[in-house]
Amino acid sequence: MTWPSTTTWVIVLVAGLGTYALRASFLAMADRLAALPTDVRELLRMVPAATMAALTLPALLRPDGAWALLGPRALAGVVAGLVAWRTGSVLATVIVGLGAVMALQVLLG
Repeated sequence: MTWPSTTTWVIVLVAGLGTYALRASFLAMADRLAALPTDVRELLRMVPAATMAALTLPALLRPDGAWALLGPRALAGVVAGLVAWRTGSVLATVIVGLGAVMALQVLLG
Protein backbone atom coordinates (compact mmCIF):
# COMPACT_ATOMS: atom_id res chain seq x y z
CA MET A 1 0.00 0.00 0.00
CA THR A 2 1.42 3.39 -0.93
CA TRP A 3 0.36 6.67 0.54
CA PRO A 4 -0.20 9.79 -1.48
CA SER A 5 2.72 12.17 -1.20
CA THR A 6 0.49 14.84 0.38
CA THR A 7 -0.35 12.51 3.27
CA THR A 8 3.34 11.95 3.91
CA TRP A 9 4.05 15.68 3.91
CA VAL A 10 1.13 16.37 6.25
CA ILE A 11 2.47 13.77 8.68
CA VAL A 12 5.98 15.28 8.51
CA LEU A 13 4.59 18.78 9.03
CA VAL A 14 2.42 17.77 12.01
CA ALA A 15 5.31 15.87 13.61
CA GLY A 16 7.61 18.87 13.12
CA LEU A 17 5.08 21.29 14.60
CA GLY A 18 4.50 18.95 17.55
CA THR A 19 8.23 18.72 18.22
CA TYR A 20 8.58 22.49 17.98
CA ALA A 21 5.62 23.06 20.32
CA LEU A 22 7.03 20.65 22.88
CA ARG A 23 10.44 22.34 22.89
CA ALA A 24 8.94 25.84 22.88
CA SER A 25 6.78 24.97 25.89
CA PHE A 26 9.90 24.42 27.99
CA LEU A 27 11.27 27.79 26.95
CA ALA A 28 7.95 29.46 27.71
CA MET A 29 7.87 27.93 31.20
CA ALA A 30 11.57 28.49 32.00
CA ASP A 31 10.77 31.07 34.68
CA ARG A 32 8.55 28.56 36.51
CA LEU A 33 11.18 25.83 36.22
CA ALA A 34 13.76 28.09 37.85
CA ALA A 35 11.63 28.16 41.01
CA LEU A 36 11.83 24.41 41.65
CA PRO A 37 12.54 23.23 45.17
CA THR A 38 16.17 22.40 45.91
CA ASP A 39 15.47 18.69 46.32
CA VAL A 40 13.81 18.46 42.91
CA ARG A 41 16.62 20.42 41.29
CA GLU A 42 19.17 18.07 42.89
CA LEU A 43 17.28 15.03 41.58
CA LEU A 44 17.10 16.51 38.09
CA ARG A 45 20.88 16.91 38.08
CA MET A 46 21.15 13.11 38.33
CA VAL A 47 18.98 12.40 35.27
CA PRO A 48 21.84 12.49 32.69
CA ALA A 49 23.97 10.06 34.71
CA ALA A 50 21.02 7.73 35.29
CA THR A 51 20.14 7.83 31.59
CA MET A 52 23.71 7.02 30.59
CA ALA A 53 23.82 4.13 33.04
CA ALA A 54 20.50 2.79 31.78
CA LEU A 55 21.79 2.87 28.21
CA THR A 56 25.26 1.43 28.79
CA LEU A 57 24.93 -1.16 31.56
CA PRO A 58 22.83 -3.66 29.59
CA ALA A 59 25.37 -3.51 26.75
CA LEU A 60 28.21 -4.07 29.20
CA LEU A 61 26.72 -6.78 31.39
CA ARG A 62 24.47 -8.61 28.90
CA PRO A 63 26.04 -8.10 25.46
CA ASP A 64 24.51 -11.23 23.92
CA GLY A 65 21.43 -11.50 26.12
CA ALA A 66 23.10 -13.66 28.78
CA TRP A 67 24.92 -12.36 31.84
CA ALA A 68 28.63 -11.81 31.23
CA LEU A 69 29.88 -10.31 34.49
CA LEU A 70 33.52 -11.19 33.79
CA GLY A 71 33.43 -10.59 30.05
CA PRO A 72 35.62 -8.10 28.22
CA ARG A 73 32.90 -5.46 28.03
CA ALA A 74 32.13 -5.63 31.75
CA LEU A 75 35.81 -5.37 32.66
CA ALA A 76 36.26 -2.45 30.24
CA GLY A 77 33.27 -0.81 31.89
CA VAL A 78 34.97 -1.09 35.26
CA VAL A 79 38.13 0.46 33.82
CA ALA A 80 36.13 3.29 32.23
CA GLY A 81 34.25 3.82 35.50
CA LEU A 82 37.51 4.18 37.39
CA VAL A 83 38.80 6.69 34.84
CA ALA A 84 35.56 8.67 35.08
CA TRP A 85 35.74 8.66 38.86
CA ARG A 86 39.38 9.73 39.01
CA THR A 87 39.47 12.28 36.18
CA GLY A 88 35.89 13.50 35.77
CA SER A 89 36.64 13.80 32.05
CA VAL A 90 34.09 12.41 29.61
CA LEU A 91 36.61 12.39 26.76
CA ALA A 92 39.22 10.48 28.78
CA THR A 93 36.56 8.02 29.91
CA VAL A 94 35.39 7.33 26.35
CA ILE A 95 38.93 6.98 24.98
CA VAL A 96 40.17 4.71 27.76
CA GLY A 97 36.93 2.69 27.79
CA LEU A 98 37.05 2.16 24.04
CA GLY A 99 40.72 1.17 24.19
CA ALA A 100 40.05 -1.17 27.09
CA VAL A 101 37.16 -2.93 25.39
CA MET A 102 39.16 -3.38 22.20
CA ALA A 103 42.22 -4.70 24.04
CA LEU A 104 40.20 -6.99 26.33
CA GLN A 105 38.21 -8.44 23.43
CA VAL A 106 41.47 -9.34 21.69
CA LEU A 107 42.99 -10.79 24.90
CA LEU A 108 39.93 -12.55 26.30
CA GLY A 109 38.10 -13.32 23.08
